[in-house]
Amino acid sequence: MTIFEVVAEPNRRRILDLLREGERPAGDLVAALDVGQPTVSRHLRVLREAGLVAVRPDANRRLYRLQPERLVELERWIEPYRRFWGGRLDALERHLDTLSSPESP
Repeated sequence: MTIFEVVAEPNRRRILDLLREGERPAGDLVAALDVGQPTVSRHLRVLREAGLVAVRPDANRRLYRLQPERLVELERWIEPYRRFWGGRLDALERHLDTLSSPESP
């Protein structure tokens, strides 16, 4: 499964968003997603296998944390589009500035 296929699933993206805030036990992720524990476990396994999250034992819990290094592949793919939209957004800003200037009708 490619990194793109992994992050295409909405619940996995939500898990990544939650882990961006810091390390969390699996139970917290289950509660935040409002889906069953087996479903969250499957998503965590996919994320671990993709190298996007890491797990460590803490007494009787398993704590999950984001491994952002693997997101570099996504970043490289998105970069040309960011440059494309950056120019478009700059043009929109200039256009809106002309509309709000005092000499506009």
